Amino acid sequence: MTNTIEVEARGLRFTVDVAGPEDGDLVVLLHGFPQTRHSYRHELPRLGEAGFRAAAPDQRGYSAGARPDEIADYGIDLLVGDVLALAEALGHERFHLVGHDWGGQVAWYAAALHPERVRTLTVLSRPHPAAFAGAVANDPEQPNRSRHHRAFQKPEATDRLLADDAAQLRRALTGQGVPVIDVDAYLATLSDRAALDAALNWYRAAGTGGLAARDVPPIEIPVLYVWGDADATVGRSAAEATAGSVLGTFQFVELPGVGHFITDQAPGVLDAALLSHLAKG
Repeated sequence: MTNTIEVEARGLRFTVDVAGPEDGDLVVLLHGFPQTRHSYRHELPRLGEAGFRAAAPDQRGYSAGARPDEIADYGIDLLVGDVLALAEALGHERFHLVGHDWGGQVAWYAAALHPERVRTLTVLSRPHPAAFAGAVANDPEQPNRSRHHRAFQKPEATDRLLADDAAQLRRALTGQGVPVIDVDAYLATLSDRAALDAALNWYRAAGTGGLAARDVPPIEIPVLYVWGDADATVGRSAAEATAGSVLGTFQFVELPGVGHFITDQAPGVLDAALLSHLAKG
């Protein structure tokens, strides 16, 4: 059973879906863009049934009570700090971490910079920051796959994405296999202009407030990396290069025919690999 709670951390109030016993090992699951905590609706109850305390927050900007105004408020150091503070507020010093897309970027940084806090790391789609930066520089296809990063930094991006009943966002999600009912669930939050503008501030603040992506050190804890070979935004070179940035145990799961939004397009596909991986921590 999944419940929704409000969690106070660092002077902000985060909306969090939780499942499982409060004394179970904590698993924090971080969503990407343009999504919300809804992206882990299938995984939370399964983790709870396995005895874990699973928590999926609407992150900074997505939670109405955690929506500061300035672009500088969305630097990577602050996003990582939110994760650590949320875990503490939930009563856990150490925790397992799962992240997708932007949530994956935050998860890589958290595991690299605070390995004493993170038991295991699972990342969906998003390569290790250094591997991703290398692919953007050296793979001629990756800059085109990542062209939305630059487009979303523009001030007019918010209004453009909301135009025609958020038509561009809807196409981006449905084009990668997200069911319409789940698109509507994400847009229940992101069709609010303030929420979408805050979410885009993650892109606008990229490269500020912390260690540059190319300088993020290798990961020393157990890592599970999951990538769909139909991912429109992350190419094979970036995905495969991730292994070179992991010093601990590493498992790379490639999903044939699956796109960027793995938990929406292939619900349940993570269950066995994730539960096996969590046992390593």
